Amino acid sequence: MTNNILLYAALVGVGALALILAASLYTVEQQSIAIIQRFGRFHRESGPGIHMKIPILDRVAGRINLRVQQLDVVIDTKTEDNVFVKMIVSVQYFVLPEAVYAAFYKLDDARRQITSYVFDVVRAQVPNIKLDDVFAKKDDIAEAVKVELSHVMEGFGYGIMKALVTDIEPDARVKEAMNEINAAQRMRVAANVKGEAERILKVKLA
Repeated sequence: MTNNILLYAALVGVGALALILAASLYTVEQQSIAIIQRFGRFHRESGPGIHMKIPILDRVAGRINLRVQQLDVVIDTKTEDNVFVKMIVSVQYFVLPEAVYAAFYKLDDARRQITSYVFDVVRAQVPNIKLDDVFAKKDDIAEAVKVELSHVMEGFGYGIMKALVTDIEPDARVKEAMNEINAAQRMRVAANVKGEAERILKVKLA
């Protein structure tokens, strides 16, 4: 009877030790940082690998991804000549390794914040540009977005690698009108070429 009790106690002890060990160990993946809090306050950052924490006192509050991420922002705006266009601006961003604390605690939703600033910049730029020039100046618009985002987001622990205007789509009726104009221009060129050919032929025959 005594041996059974001792065996049971030993099993309970081993089980408890295993649970404590399991609660103490945690892993962090490559290109990630774990935020450890003690009693609800920031305690430390943990890089990739296996680590130990004090059960109950410490907890993993969250993890920060250090990889470059991409956000595609769709914006409806109007040009100087009152044409509505849909633009897609792609922003590549990342957490600055030296500013993980700021990235975790200062912003609740970085993607929403970036989206708001992209909207502000594009809607401040495009209404001053005519439709035909929007296509020619898309790199200037992207650069304005990058400069503004870099200036603002750095304070929140984020870097901006690149901003690109990947698509510009005018209103369907405007596209149809543009296609008709282009078709008419091509017909005029063809008619001029045909007329010139006929004139040359008449001169030769004469």
